[in-house]
Amino acid sequence: MDDKLAPETLAIRSGIHRTQFEEHSEAMFLTSSFVYTSAEQAAARFTGAEPGNIYARFTNPTVTAFQERLAALEGAERCVATASGMSAILATVMGLLSAGDHIVASRALFGSTVQLLSNILGRFGIETTYVSATDMAEWKAAVKANTKLFFLESPSNPLTEICDIRAIADLAHASNALLVVDNCFCTPILQRPLELGADIVVHSATKYIDGQGRVLGGAVLGGEKMLEGVYGFLRTAGPTLSAFNAWVLLKGLETLKIRMDAHSANALELAKWLEAHPNVQRVLYPGLASHPQHTLAMQQQKTGGGIVAFEVKGGKDAAWKVVNNTQLLSITANLGDVKTTITHPATTTHGRLTQEQRDAAGVSDGLLRVAVGLENIDDIKRDLARGLD
Repeated sequence: MDDKLAPETLAIRSGIHRTQFEEHSEAMFLTSSFVYTSAEQAAARFTGAEPGNIYARFTNPTVTAFQERLAALEGAERCVATASGMSAILATVMGLLSAGDHIVASRALFGSTVQLLSNILGRFGIETTYVSATDMAEWKAAVKANTKLFFLESPSNPLTEICDIRAIADLAHASNALLVVDNCFCTPILQRPLELGADIVVHSATKYIDGQGRVLGGAVLGGEKMLEGVYGFLRTAGPTLSAFNAWVLLKGLETLKIRMDAHSANALELAKWLEAHPNVQRVLYPGLASHPQHTLAMQQQKTGGGIVAFEVKGGKDAAWKVVNNTQLLSITANLGDVKTTITHPATTTHGRLTQEQRDAAGVSDGLLRVAVGLENIDDIKRDLARGLD
């Protein structure tokens, strides 16, 4: 396909392989296995001598279509789809690292990612050192002889901290390590980390890529050879994206550009409104000039995105009052939905972290995270005002 096509065109037209029925919408292949014309063909498929579908744990035409479409959007040679965002991170680490290897990771990470890196992978001899997302001196100081991977989110969950992807990529490569970027908050519509020097991008497709809170999914994207180990782990261990979920995610990609534009416009207006509210202590949104890394964000991203974090005056009690007085917003930890969601990170997404870990990550008791949806922005403001006022 023409590599000069715009993202909104690629999101609709790439990854299409019509069957003999010449269907217009992508086909959904709900089958666990595939049959062969002969024993010779079966042997050739299993050895890799002949391309084709073998078993739906690791080959399925609908999943392949999703992988090709997301790879086109992200500018990657290859995409390996997984069952969820967390399984994408797991597959990346298990496919690339071994016991005795070391990871340098941003301290500003989703709580489950910290749990995976520290409490699960740590038991198998993979050590992680956490550093400030924004302090390059800490990244440099954390590098060891056995450092093989750098891992970050940008913007981070939930504080929307912005990492200098190009600078960290240069440091990783100078240290003979790879840089993995979780691009969940921006999607390839707003940010393409591979163009900034990253080696691998991971996604929770459950979020904006689906966009309507329907299914789980994940993806790992990067170079063809680099992802061989990730694919090998997926093929054997099986944290696989289902054909049905892949089909739903294909449909989600078709509207990703217009949704991300609308999410961003609503979020910017809400952030400005919150910043002027007397009961809000501070607002963290990359599109605001007051954001600590605003200039860097606007260099790396096309817009500020759809996530707004803010601290209310009065700590946990005041924050819970805002949450409990909403009538329109959905009280849920998920994000990336057309429906606006609100959560109290200290007791939900980051609730399994210790108080010390939350303090280090800047997740205060008064912090709220709003994933701004596509409702009328004045309705969203009025709903938040019930608790804030």
